[in-house]
Amino acid sequence: MATEMDTTVDKNLARLRTAYATLERGDLDACVEMLTEDFIANVPGVADPLYGRETWRLGAQAMLEGFPDLQINVEDMFGVDDNVAVRVHFHGTHRGAFQGVAATDRQVSFRSIEIYRIEGDKIAEEWVAPDMISLMQQISSPPATDQ
Repeated sequence: MATEMDTTVDKNLARLRTAYATLERGDLDACVEMLTEDFIANVPGVADPLYGRETWRLGAQAMLEGFPDLQINVEDMFGVDDNVAVRVHFHGTHRGAFQGVAATDRQVSFRSIEIYRIEGDKIAEEWVAPDMISLMQQISSPPATDQ
């Protein structure tokens, strides 16, 4: 017999799977609707949390503009109470400018560890730790070598 907590965790896991699939389709409007009005983003390199749905949209839009064929593979996901932890693997082709680097048409592959807090039926907060060093190494030009 499933407990109420099991049911809530299962719903939260399903909610996150839907969110990743919606992002992969590029439907940012639908993604934003999955966030609370006062959504909080905790990202590496930024001392304080970022607030609001539009902040999330800008980051996601930059990723999709840089990698329009972005594929998102959830490698592991589990939930406890109102939190969901995800180990995710991203793949794509660098076809647009990203973080100041012009399109290289290179294939990229990088991972992220992410934690989400759910309020009711919406995503209220995220802590993301994408491997940006690996990603930027893949799209940056190799250092010049002396011949």
